[in-house]
Amino acid sequence: QVQLVESGGGLVQPGGSLRLSCAASGSIFSRVNAMGWYRQAPGQERELVAAISGDTTNYADSVKGRFTISRDNAENTLYLQMNSLKPEDTAVYYCNAAIYRFGLRKGNYWGQGTQVTVSS
Repeated sequence: QVQLVESGGGLVQPGGSLRLSCAASGSIFSRVNAMGWYRQAPGQERELVAAISGDTTNYADSVKGRFTISRDNAENTLYLQMNSLKPEDTAVYYCNAAIYRFGLRKGNYWGQGTQVTVSS
């Protein structure tokens, strides 16, 4: 299967930066063709923050221009560079990996999450 482990969360002041990492492994990780970052704040639904598939990236409107998603395929690692952080970015951030075949999702995997807190 696929295992995902997030790291890099913590406490940061407004306007600061953090870089989240997601280390991926597993017997079928080679089949993964889409990855992304989601977040969930208390009392809120889980929302997509950023996704990457091939050379295509997608961002939530709330983070465009501030966050950047990237991959290091050689290291099987997904990153989320977060700049100009705001208190509204406070949430648990989750790494996601998905397998698509012929336009249909055949697998979906989640990490356990890492806490990001933006506060003075």
